[in-house]
Amino acid sequence: MTRIRFVRSEAAASLSAGAPAPAGLLRAPFCQPPRAGRAAGRSALSDTGRAPGLRRAELWDIGCVTANDHDTDALVGEWMTLKDAARELNVSPNRIKQFIRDHKLLGVRRQGELSVPAAFIADGDVVKGLPGTLTVLADCGFSTDEALHWLFTPDDTLPGAPIEALIANRGTEVRRRAQAMAL
Repeated sequence: MTRIRFVRSEAAASLSAGAPAPAGLLRAPFCQPPRAGRAAGRSALSDTGRAPGLRRAELWDIGCVTANDHDTDALVGEWMTLKDAARELNVSPNRIKQFIRDHKLLGVRRQGELSVPAAFIADGDVVKGLPGTLTVLADCGFSTDEALHWLFTPDDTLPGAPIEALIANRGTEVRRRAQAMAL
């Protein structure tokens, strides 16, 4: 997820992430459209680079935005929503969220909904060795996206991708390689 901020003044432009706003700096409500002066067909920005109707010291914060990562989609292939994963594992969706927090599964927001790669679930259970591998990757400092890319990227020294090795019950070698990356 990415937080996007639109800043429209010299004072606001100098703000760093998380810094308190200086006195007099106004914060627009979440995803507020420009106020007045926007005619149909006209550009949202005027010649000065400001949206019409914005005051000089106004900050727009549009919140968290899910970026579509086509590379990850191409690598992972099929995704399951929390409800689908819960049905497959015969648990509640809240239990799937707990699995994600405990690094037993990885969850990524796709189209506004938390989803899990379908390859992580086989025969009504989480793939053997996956929770340990995810814990090692998290301990090595991998983000969720980095862990997904590593798990699904083919490796010539392993026949196939690490997730395929886990499915084939070769989890020890996969975890060994994950630990070696931390060094």
